[in-house]
Amino acid sequence: MTSRELCRVNRLLEQTAATSPVLGLDTSTSIASLAVIAHGKVAASLERPVTSHGAALPGAIDELLRAGGLAIGGVGAIAVGTGPGSFTGLRIGLSYAKGIAMASGCALVGVPGFDAMALAALERNNIETGRLVCVVVDARKGEVYAALYRVVADGLEKLSEELVIALEHLASRITEDVMFVGDDRAKDAAALVESRGHRVAVFGTGMLDLRGVCVAALGGARFARGETDHAASLEPLYIRTPEATFKPTSKNPAGIGTEGVWSIERKNSFGSI
Repeated sequence: MTSRELCRVNRLLEQTAATSPVLGLDTSTSIASLAVIAHGKVAASLERPVTSHGAALPGAIDELLRAGGLAIGGVGAIAVGTGPGSFTGLRIGLSYAKGIAMASGCALVGVPGFDAMALAALERNNIETGRLVCVVVDARKGEVYAALYRVVADGLEKLSEELVIALEHLASRITEDVMFVGDDRAKDAAALVESRGHRVAVFGTGMLDLRGVCVAALGGARFARGETDHAASLEPLYIRTPEATFKPTSKNPAGIGTEGVWSIERKNSFGSI
């Protein structure tokens, strides 16, 4: 269980004002979302549906950098969404980011993709403080990827790690009003929770046009603090049921059910982003 705060984008950008430009990209869905930030501002952003990230990504990054008046050699860090999401998309995004980092010498920063999605939804919606936010994306095999957040005064508090869970089990664990963020499975989760009498709203991935901006801003804030990743060790956030759902903890040594890794009530404090 983890708990940490994600600042609003404007606060994150303030933290990057004195750093070199940061390129952010997320390829976890069929929509490529990219942005470049420089001098504490968004220099350019781009979002488009693609049939092949491998074929589209090089040209999209060139287009983005031209729009921002930058060359790849002027980028100080590349921030990349680590997922969860499409296995193929994640592998392509991380491979490309690692290639740029090794070729140009810029820093590499991994950003949990669900953090960027939740923050993008907050930036585009007037969500009241205290509201629960649940990111939900199809994991196939009858399951979904999910993570919980709560709106706080200046951003989001991350209440849970990402995990894989059956949709019905996820819905049964939510006992309050909630905003779902994600793909069509988020709509399915909303219908189940709403049938139990709670107020729900849904913010689909097609409306998350700030996802690349949030990856760049979250990664830029880490870069400004000197927190970077190594190309050899940074991996996509592949979450599968045995590792995520049944992970033993000190309070649940047998690892039975999801309570050991995902509970709205229990949380520990970590540093803020």
